Amino acid sequence: MSTSLARRRRTTAAVLGLASALVLAACSNPSEGGTTEVADSSGGKTKINISADQNRVTTDKVDSIAAEVPEKIRKRGTLELVASSGSAAPLTFVATDNKTVIGVEPDIAYLVADVLGLKPHINTVSWENIFVGLDSAKYDAGFSNITVTEERKEKYDFATYREDNLGFGAKKGSGLKVTGPADVAGKTVAVSSGTNQEKLLIEWSKENEKAGRKPVNIKYYQNDSDTYLALQSGRIDLYLGPNPTAAYHAATTGKTEVVGTYSGAGATLQGLIAATTKKDSGLVKPLADALNHVIENGTYAKVLGRWGLSDEAVTKSEINPPGLPKTNQ
Repeated sequence: MSTSLARRRRTTAAVLGLASALVLAACSNPSEGGTTEVADSSGGKTKINISADQNRVTTDKVDSIAAEVPEKIRKRGTLELVASSGSAAPLTFVATDNKTVIGVEPDIAYLVADVLGLKPHINTVSWENIFVGLDSAKYDAGFSNITVTEERKEKYDFATYREDNLGFGAKKGSGLKVTGPADVAGKTVAVSSGTNQEKLLIEWSKENEKAGRKPVNIKYYQNDSDTYLALQSGRIDLYLGPNPTAAYHAATTGKTEVVGTYSGAGATLQGLIAATTKKDSGLVKPLADALNHVIENGTYAKVLGRWGLSDEAVTKSEINPPGLPKTNQ
């Protein structure tokens, strides 16, 4: 079994727990021009740049990979990318100028565009409109923390680039700990509609009912600010979302904490985040080849490092690997 496959096939015991992929040491220091100090699990600290002047990691065009891009896109000269408009640091969010889109997702997208010799153009839309735009070919690829799922693979092609771990956020000092479905029985939990987090939570709720426990009281909010306000006021007990986002919020506000993590693909499979394209668009192979190139030349590691997400690195970009099952067991 390959190293990457072995990592994907972790058991529940390996992916559950309180260890966070992102550990943040302090909130932004206004005297240092818009930076936030972060520390990864190795203990090393780095300051992430949250200003509009990003000084992104770049790499050179690779002609052989660029030649794989469908002719229509090559002639256009731009790579039309799509991401969620919901602010979710450190994944995709807005810089201190309140307009520049920054984060680990845009940085990886920019690297891929470099390899392909294309100018990246990031469009931010609501979550559901990411897929509407991909369906209509309005956008070439989604870089928006999109998890590979078996259901999505029916309509889209995927080129993986990060591990996907989910985090349960709670009010600081809640005393809660989430290690499985029983821990959320009867709890009020917020989640975003149409996400794999929602799918997992619904499955856990059903499992609780079958076991004679109370179901989960699932709540939906329009944005993160509303969710965290509900958490602070006690209207919800927990929030389930991307672990990096939950960890970032916990450390930069001091008002919340991550009380459990879980693989985005379920109990027996490591979830994976991927560049997403319309099925059979002809773009997934050049995307995967570009990703593998930046993994090999070290620029990918630099991007993850600058956002404190080195723990979510993959050793290879895979095309359409096993994803979150249609029914979680």
